[in-house]
Amino acid sequence: MGLSRAALAVVVLLLLFSTVAYAANQASCTFTTFSAPAGYTLAQINGVSDDSTVVGQLENKNTGALVAFSRDANGHFTLFQAPNSQLTWFSHRNRSGVNVGSYLDNARIPHVHGFAQSGAGFAAVNYPKATHTWLYGINSAGTVVGNFQKGTATNGFKLENGKYSVIRYAGALSTTPQAINDNGRVVGSYFDGTLYHGFVWQGGSFTTVNSPNARFGTVLTDLNNSGVIVGNRLTADRAFGFIYKNNTFANIVYGGARYATAGGINSNGLIAGQIFFSGTNSVGYTAVCQ
Repeated sequence: MGLSRAALAVVVLLLLFSTVAYAANQASCTFTTFSAPAGYTLAQINGVSDDSTVVGQLENKNTGALVAFSRDANGHFTLFQAPNSQLTWFSHRNRSGVNVGSYLDNARIPHVHGFAQSGAGFAAVNYPKATHTWLYGINSAGTVVGNFQKGTATNGFKLENGKYSVIRYAGALSTTPQAINDNGRVVGSYFDGTLYHGFVWQGGSFTTVNSPNARFGTVLTDLNNSGVIVGNRLTADRAFGFIYKNNTFANIVYGGARYATAGGINSNGLIAGQIFFSGTNSVGYTAVCQ
């Protein structure tokens, strides 16, 4: 039985209202933008530490080489390439100035390795007997999280005081922990074969977090010690940043841009990410959002 015209009109109005209500749920942000240093473009922006240092990856315009970077609060860039690597990126930095990330080695059959770096110090992190290891998050105590591949399975891990613990969402094809705060809470995403789903994990228990209207899913990228989470909802070719606080989503929107992504958030609530005006024109940002 079809709907009457009056009932159909009500349905349409409800759909329009829900769409407008969701679109209006936008964070109020004060942005500070920055560009890549001369000769480079921004490849990814992943994290921001409590001293407002931003970390991520740059691409050399001439050679295409991908290197890790840190950018301090005064705008000074420091570049880093892991030994014997083809490409390197930083994922996170803790308050002690320890950067964590991953690199692809230059062996005949290359493998990905996680690592921790501070000053001249460098230590590779490889999950035992894994083909590849990625390192994404570190907290103030030096506990790190990442994921590893063995065969066709990709699962997450936590490394604390030299001991590995597996983080795996039951039935998922892959589980990727992205960050850990000082309270031991972990955020990340898992892939069920169709969509990516955000998750919060602590003490072995998962809570799924899905952004509304995310056609290809949700990824959570960072959280701070107050429990405020940032992440991205995915479309076919874009990622739209959001803040998740008190079970409420607020979109991160930069006026005039096609979209803005969220990479990290520090204990002061400062968010770092990337603003895209076109496929080849982007800037980095830090922002304070309400």
